[in-house]
Order: sequence, then structure tokens, then C-alpha cells
Amino acid sequence: MRTLSAIPADIKRRWFVVDAADKPLGRIASQIATILRGKHTPNYTPHVDTGDFVVVINAEKVKLTGSKLDTKFAYKHSGFPGGFRAESYRSVMDRKPEFALEKAIKGMLPKNPLGRQMHTKLKVYAGATHPHAAQMPEVLKF
Repeated sequence: MRTLSAIPADIKRRWFVVDAADKPLGRIASQIATILRGKHTPNYTPHVDTGDFVVVINAEKVKLTGSKLDTKFAYKHSGFPGGFRAESYRSVMDRKPEFALEKAIKGMLPKNPLGRQMHTKLKVYAGATHPHAAQMPEVLKF
């Protein structure tokens, strides 16, 4: 027996649509990250991007359990002295609802050029509509 290594030319990419309404943020993020990496396919190869495209709708309705809306913060720094900023997830979800889900999924992908390439296959939308109907995405239920 030989171990087969996936070749980028032989990979057939599929499109999936995921409804994030009323699903916990971390659980849905880990399942989407698995699909983006390609770990759900039999020809998964760690050094090749074998994942599929994922379209997430209703990102504004994702749930943060417990008191995470007020106690979890999104941090950023401008690079200048005194440029540290912290914003609660409640205000982040009001301002840009896609941010929380994108950040959670990106944190579960590899921290290298391959992970950045995998992240480009993620499309997140706050509402129930998306412009990817031409790709005929399959509905994915978790």
C-alpha cells in the first residue's frame, strides 16, 4: 500500500452554505474550519489546500453563550504608544456582525501562507442572502 498525496490539480472544490442562526460561535467555527482545511475528505493532505468553499449566512444571529457579549473583548493596537483598544463583543456584533465569526474561524486555521489561502474560501454574510447562487452551494447542517 502507498500513501497518496493530494495534487492541487486533482482537487474538486465544492461549495457549501451554512446557516449560523442560533448556533454557538465556537462550535460552528470549528466545524467550518474543518471543512475549509479539507479534513472531511478522504484525500486530505496537510501541506495542500484540499478544502471546500463555505458560505455562511445569518452571522448576525450567532449565539455567544453565557455573559460573553459583555466579558469577551476584541483587541487591537495601532502600533503607537497608547494605541491599545478593546471593544466588547456586544458592540462588535452591533457594528460588524461578520467579524466575530470570521475571527473565530481564522484563529482555527494554520498560521502560515496555506492558512491564509484557506481563509479566502470563507464567505460570511450577516443576512440571509448571499451572491453565490451561481455556484449551486449544498446546504450543510450541523
